[in-house]
Amino acid sequence: MKHMLPLLPYDYAALEPHIDAQTMTLHHDQHHASYVANLNSALEKYPELHDRTALWLLLNLSKVPQTARTAVRNNAGGHVNHSLFWRAMSPAASGAPAGPLADAIKRDFGSFEQFKVRFAEAGAKVFGSGWVWLARAQQDGGRLQVDTTSGHDNPLMQGRFPILVNDVWEHAYYLKHENRRGDYLKGWWAVANWEEAARRFERSDHSAAQAWEGEGGLVAAPPVPRSRVVLRA
Repeated sequence: MKHMLPLLPYDYAALEPHIDAQTMTLHHDQHHASYVANLNSALEKYPELHDRTALWLLLNLSKVPQTARTAVRNNAGGHVNHSLFWRAMSPAASGAPAGPLADAIKRDFGSFEQFKVRFAEAGAKVFGSGWVWLARAQQDGGRLQVDTTSGHDNPLMQGRFPILVNDVWEHAYYLKHENRRGDYLKGWWAVANWEEAARRFERSDHSAAQAWEGEGGLVAAPPVPRSRVVLRA
């Protein structure tokens, strides 16, 4: 199984003016594509891992040969996290959650506005490159919390289910916002995909296997039109 670069669910310019088309093109076609290409390269000598998904690899690093472990961790993580990130945004964003997710946010953060402040503050404090997440604990009554991870780690590696994610690596915002990460985090709410977050919140009640069904390419390799796939290193 070759790991494949997923298609963007919208055009490169669809998130303007909050995220510019040039950033989206470079971010998807260069950065994400390089993680996919490098993951395939790292696995080339290990046929026993060729049928494993990127998510399985990320969560079972002890079963990856030591010589490939760092490359697999970095590139499988980059592939998984970016695949979630593209779907965490939408040009038709509603602006706020609704239903059970909205209720859970109010319960666990006090209000939606208080959650946004916590999320933005956490994202601004990430040192270097990383991610900020709304995640659901798989214990502690399934409460929501704001997580940050460095590099390309994922909350699932600490037993928490990702609901919403924002990328705070500089390549996600630098062309438009330069070093002003705070401006990027503030404007990002306009494209946050609460419909997708609600879907993930609902599925987080299921077993891990059920919750990850349909996560295109992270659980199983979907049929992707090769004419639309870019795999440039």
